[in-house]
Amino acid sequence: MQNDWILDVLADLKSFADSNGLGALSRQLDETATIAAGEISSCATKVQTKAYGDTDDDKSSSGGFGRHQHA
Repeated sequence: MQNDWILDVLADLKSFADSNGLGALSRQLDETATIAAGEISSCATKVQTKAYGDTDDDKSSSGGFGRHQHA
């Protein structure tokens, strides 16, 4: 994935925090990495869904050309 690099950066920052006695920062970076991983995964799922045409765009539209036309 193109956004996985941020997880590596967060891991490096956490390593620095651990090595320098910055416990609160280290714990915060753990939480931040968890949130980042979840959001990256969520974005990847949305992209895959749109790539396969499984969107709700057709269902949420209330009108448009060619819809529900009667003679």
